[in-house]
Amino acid sequence: MGEIDPVSLLEPAATRVRDPVSGKSVWLAQMVRRPRVEDGTLKFDLVFGTDHTKQDRTDIQAMVVQNLKALGVDDVQPFARLETPRPGPSGKPAGPPVRGMDQGAMAPHGGPIHKRSIPGVKHIVAVASGKGGVGKSTVATNLAVGLKQFGLNVGLMDADVYGPSLPTMMNVHSKPVVNKEKRIQPVQAHGVSCLSIGLVVDPEEAIIWRGPMIMGLLRQFIQDTDWGELDYLIVDLPPGTGDAQLSLIQAVPLAGAVIVTTPQDIALADAVRGITMFRKLDVPLLGLVENMAYYPLPDGTRDYVFGQDGGKNAAEKYGTELLAEVPLQTAVRRAGDDGTPAVLGTDPVAHTFSHIAKRITEKLPV
Repeated sequence: MGEIDPVSLLEPAATRVRDPVSGKSVWLAQMVRRPRVEDGTLKFDLVFGTDHTKQDRTDIQAMVVQNLKALGVDDVQPFARLETPRPGPSGKPAGPPVRGMDQGAMAPHGGPIHKRSIPGVKHIVAVASGKGGVGKSTVATNLAVGLKQFGLNVGLMDADVYGPSLPTMMNVHSKPVVNKEKRIQPVQAHGVSCLSIGLVVDPEEAIIWRGPMIMGLLRQFIQDTDWGELDYLIVDLPPGTGDAQLSLIQAVPLAGAVIVTTPQDIALADAVRGITMFRKLDVPLLGLVENMAYYPLPDGTRDYVFGQDGGKNAAEKYGTELLAEVPLQTAVRRAGDDGTPAVLGTDPVAHTFSHIAKRITEKLPV
């Protein structure tokens, strides 16, 4: 165990345990300190405040240990201790130092962004990736249409301002209108309510915007849009961990996130950063999708063009589910270019995307 990073084990285990005092996960509340491996035993300090009851301390410790054992870690030794909260600048206990957010969320004109749910929307699911070109929009569009095939009410929001793919992949080009209440009306494609900056600007126009403008657009898409009654709103995020991701996480309560990657090491390294971001900000990780996992050969064998089992190994390491391995197929590319998502077809890959949608309904039932 000495070669294993103790943080990679403790983070998923502690993220799944809620602190009844702060309302955050035990990991985000920074109750886990000094993770280390000594003589083959995973050791860590579990720090409680004076507001934690004896039962709180017993339950939290037991649940963290239980989660670690579920990850295959049997030699665990937690050290529980009490600590008086350190006061912050306002006199209240200081919160977790998440870089980029320690000064509070700022709206385009300097005011704070207040997190609030979208009326009528049951679950908001983010589809994200650490880098571009891994097929994130392909997964997002097929997930949305796949959910619709189960008879659910679904919306799809394209938050990738610099590279909007929704108009092409969903074959929708109608401009959204504003109703009498001055709320944006999404357009319909394959039974899904769709909204994208690509439906507003010229297809060849470059979006040259700074961060505050992106944040302002996302606010309009979230707060000023009449999404109606939706079971799921799928949000196709831009790659990376920047303004758009933070704005969304700060503005709405996300039900969970799906990370898309390819098997190669460079993509996986960036995917891990996405996993870390969502966990630091207390967003549940629904699973990992490995796109372009292999190329199916005519004789039934597979050519692992970009490497093998990268997504599987990453999912195991970070305690999440590998939702699917999507093959590298012409049918998927053609479906995206034609605006008819592959999940609508009869190829085996359609069942792969349908399986992803089914797992999301099981993890987030309506």
